[in-house]
Amino acid sequence: MRNLRLALAVINCPVAATEKNLENVAKWSEEASRQGADVVCFPELNVTGYLSDKVLAQTALPVPGPETERLVEIARALSLVILAGLAEKDLQGRVFATHLVATPQGLAGVYRKVHIAPPEQALFTPGSQVPLHSLREVTTGIQLCYDAHFPELSTRMALEGCDLIVIPHASPRGTAEEKLASWMRHLTARAFDNGVYVAACNQVGSNGYGLAFPGVAVVVGPDGNVVQQYVTNREGLLLADLDAMLLSNVRQHRMRYFLPHRRPKIYHS
Repeated sequence: MRNLRLALAVINCPVAATEKNLENVAKWSEEASRQGADVVCFPELNVTGYLSDKVLAQTALPVPGPETERLVEIARALSLVILAGLAEKDLQGRVFATHLVATPQGLAGVYRKVHIAPPEQALFTPGSQVPLHSLREVTTGIQLCYDAHFPELSTRMALEGCDLIVIPHASPRGTAEEKLASWMRHLTARAFDNGVYVAACNQVGSNGYGLAFPGVAVVVGPDGNVVQQYVTNREGLLLADLDAMLLSNVRQHRMRYFLPHRRPKIYHS
């Protein structure tokens, strides 16, 4: 990988307010660009808002579609890569929790959430693909919220050459401090065990339908140490410089890079 400046957006994402949410994407993308970011990542379902009932299904959007093109237009105007999420409805009427990779050249990737949390299973269909994306020469995987609790997903990404895993969240309830403490139980392990950067961000504030989100963002280095963290009750950006040398140092260390020494035949026999 090369050095990368990553912006994580902690923003309010009301349900059924697509136009307002897209305007917020434009606002915070402009700020990320002003601060020199190469990539800006928004929370899970930031364009449509997050809810786990039929109200969200009624506002789900096609991909590609007008909203997708709007994201690409913003990315093109700012020469920025934008990672943004929405509830997607396909031609069969299935609804997915989807995150998009919008670049100045067009829509470069789509990730559909693979692991659907129990309260979400009546609404969302799980995805079945685990794509990786080259973002400014940094091989990047996307997971969404509940996905982060399944170690095999991160390990698969790492084995396929991933340098950075971004994990947008729509995780309600609790204080920002409590949410960060919860994340630290597993996000540091995903980074340390796999020798990758891990970056996560959450929505903040009320969604207008009874859910409130604590504002949190964090970046964990491939050594398992926190690079930057952001704990808040209002909208904002976390900017973090991801150092290619740190990744290289971890992966060249005979005792701190574990993937080459896996024995998968033992685990799966």
